Amino acid sequence: MHATVQMGDPLQERICTSHVERSNKTIRMQIRRMTRLTDGHSKKWENHEAALALFFAYYNFCRVHSTLKATPANAAGLTEETWSLERL
Repeated sequence: MHATVQMGDPLQERICTSHVERSNKTIRMQIRRMTRLTDGHSKKWENHEAALALFFAYYNFCRVHSTLKATPANAAGLTEETWSLERL
């Protein structure tokens, strides 16, 4: 995999990191292996990737968000119904 550098020239007054910061906080609070000062860390990179993939799939396809009254996948039109854990 090759990383591609993307650059732009945003207006300084429009730069906002609050969405990214909130996302980072959600991940840290809900995934034990991402919290600080814990022994719940991944020893292998593959396990870490799998844990993150499972969290993102659950968060977007199974968990109904109170502000949306649906899952993000429902709201975006990616799926018709809320997924069960069995389907995930």
